[in-house]
Amino acid sequence: MKRSKTGALGALLLGASLAVTACGGDSAAGNGDTDMVKIGITQIVEHDALTSAKEGFKRALAENGYTEGENISYDEQNAAGEQATATSIASKFASDDLDLVLAIATPTAQAAAQAITDTPILITAVTEPEEAGLVDSWDAPGANLTGTSDLNPVEDQLALIKELAPDAKTVGIVYSSGEVNSEVQIELAQEAAKDLGLELKLAAVSNTAEVQQAAESLDVDAFYIPTDNNVVAALDSVVQIAETKKLPLVTGDAGAVEAGGLATWGIDYEALGYQTGLMAIKILEEGADPATMPIETLDEVQLVVNKTAAANMGIEIPEALLEKADKVIE
Repeated sequence: MKRSKTGALGALLLGASLAVTACGGDSAAGNGDTDMVKIGITQIVEHDALTSAKEGFKRALAENGYTEGENISYDEQNAAGEQATATSIASKFASDDLDLVLAIATPTAQAAAQAITDTPILITAVTEPEEAGLVDSWDAPGANLTGTSDLNPVEDQLALIKELAPDAKTVGIVYSSGEVNSEVQIELAQEAAKDLGLELKLAAVSNTAEVQQAAESLDVDAFYIPTDNNVVAALDSVVQIAETKKLPLVTGDAGAVEAGGLATWGIDYEALGYQTGLMAIKILEEGADPATMPIETLDEVQLVVNKTAAANMGIEIPEALLEKADKVIE
């Protein structure tokens, strides 16, 4: 059952534009213009959500007349979780002759914003662009950067723990201390936990290699993993611990549920990337100015549950939850 992201996100989303407006008329690619559009794509780390956003972005352009190898080319780079590498990629893109840069996730967006001043930048899978210092405001970014946010309904996600494990009192969260997106979600989780009667126990990591030990250190009744790039990249280790200890693992995105998490109310990252691609078309074809293009979000989230994960974790999913799920992974 798809749910609108209403009160769960609070004031953080009030300034966001939720409308997706496709460009009208013939595209430059479809009306005989043979100029090659060059786009640089920088991604902080390889995991399903970020890759889905990238593929959605490229699909939006493909469906609007941009054929890779014919009238559009992509320079796709992955920083493998290293901020220094993300900075190097951004510096390279700054000196390249690009028409647009797509920065996927907060660390790469920050690196791109610092290095690239003359080329339009679109961001996606960035939780809170204003808190990250990327824009002046959600409504009026103010420079050469705009895009889409993946801010999730953290309160609804934590509430799933109470549905799946009513006796749970403590929830463990592993997160990256250096990622602004994670810090924002921790703050939201702390507020939500008060209302839900849950105590949060936190374990901070600086890189993917620390995730397993951090998760093992937590003596809790359940796990919650937000949309944290380092942690999601090492999700297998958290899943293994949750299965061994027979604890529910609720995640921040649907891709993490498909990878072994138990459940989430989450956004569709491919759809988010697609929406970002439509913004790219406005910039490329209409000359839209990123400075005046509001940050956009998706207005619906999906309930995704994993029955195999439930069995492995010793959790019985309530029938009412299964009935309203948008996707059930067997």
